Amino acid sequence: MSISFDFRKWIKDESEQRRRGDAAHPGGYAYTADEKVRRVLGALGPVKLATEATVRLWNTTARADLLGSAVRVGPNQFKEIHELVSGCARTLGIAMPAVYIQPNPGAVNAMTLGTEDDGIIIITSAAVDHMSPEELRFIVGHECGHIQHGHVTYMTVLHYLMNTASYFLRWIVTPALMALNSWKRRAEVTCDRAGLVCVGDLDLAVKTLVKLALGSQKLYDQINMDEYLKQLDDLRGGVGQYAEFNKSHPYLPKRVKALQLFAKSLYFRVRVLKKDGGLPKEILDERVSEVLGVG
Repeated sequence: MSISFDFRKWIKDESEQRRRGDAAHPGGYAYTADEKVRRVLGALGPVKLATEATVRLWNTTARADLLGSAVRVGPNQFKEIHELVSGCARTLGIAMPAVYIQPNPGAVNAMTLGTEDDGIIIITSAAVDHMSPEELRFIVGHECGHIQHGHVTYMTVLHYLMNTASYFLRWIVTPALMALNSWKRRAEVTCDRAGLVCVGDLDLAVKTLVKLALGSQKLYDQINMDEYLKQLDDLRGGVGQYAEFNKSHPYLPKRVKALQLFAKSLYFRVRVLKKDGGLPKEILDERVSEVLGVG
């Protein structure tokens, strides 16, 4: 065995290892603010009480009610979707999640619900009908991101607070909603990144986000993306920007801009595109935080 005493080469190798450090872990793409806020959610009394109530509801009736008319995806049922989900799971380094198709021709949507031990992805039939296989891959990748980063229980709490608020003690609903919405706006940034990691194509990812928002493939073909992103300037001014505090997702132009920044990141360029260079995570997330503003 030969031993190299090339000091310059050693320095170069060490520098390269540090440079690639951000991309070393499969889940290293997560938005830092998502992780920070999620760590403190469990310490908030209203969120803790809402979580306990939601887990009871899920385990007793909610899971069965939600999936009663849904059809599970598997190797012998909706095989193409199964293979698509399996590919996303491998790319992100997670176990194959349970996926169901929910009959709903009027809503192009997908969501992840359950608990951390029982997370399931639900895709509406309209999403399957309206999206191409690659667009659906982005949507599935986004939902897999929720599973990978431990979002599932809080996602479920938020879902039932918004849709079954009467089940909860009245005094916990508003503060729990505000705290969870604040976190989820950050979590959506993480999971948009997961979707992009799965498809590896920024233009496709942005197209899918905009199609989800518009609900129309025809209108998407007519949109001017530069003009659309100028709406960020309108969102940054005036009292109207604070309406976002009550929303579970950042305004779409912000999500698009945040995703464009991630496409320039060290993680995406090195791990996904197999190229050199890119924004280190701390710089990326600083810039994304500036874009999100009140997010």
